[in-house]
Amino acid sequence: MNKVMMIGHVGTDPEVRYVEQGVAVARFRFATTEKGYTLQNGTQVPDRTDWHNVILWRRLAEIVERYVHKGDKLYIEGRLRYSTYDNKQGQRQYVTEIWADNMEMLSAKPTGQQEQPATASQTTATDTTSESSQPDALPF
Repeated sequence: MNKVMMIGHVGTDPEVRYVEQGVAVARFRFATTEKGYTLQNGTQVPDRTDWHNVILWRRLAEIVERYVHKGDKLYIEGRLRYSTYDNKQGQRQYVTEIWADNMEMLSAKPTGQQEQPATASQTTATDTTSESSQPDALPF
């Protein structure tokens, strides 16, 4: 089973592009933090923040484009995807991404803003998404 569930904060405003047949794909950096603690001997262990690359497709990407901004708190559920590429210097680079299937917005909405959806899922009754319907390469 390949399943990831995270709660964290959006680190960059989402970058949204439209690919074949107007399909939206969004990408952003996402930070999760493990709180620090104190050991019994008094040693302080600091907070640890990890950064993740999150990819969303179709309706989720459209929702992210409209409602999600840097600093927002989200719940992300999806799966890990690994890829490699050669950079300009010819060195092999490895990339780990979270391909999100479900997202919940946890930040309070600012006053005066239109109603935003509280949850969004990639798989709905009208839009069933499978891994085979998503391209292997991203337009980023």
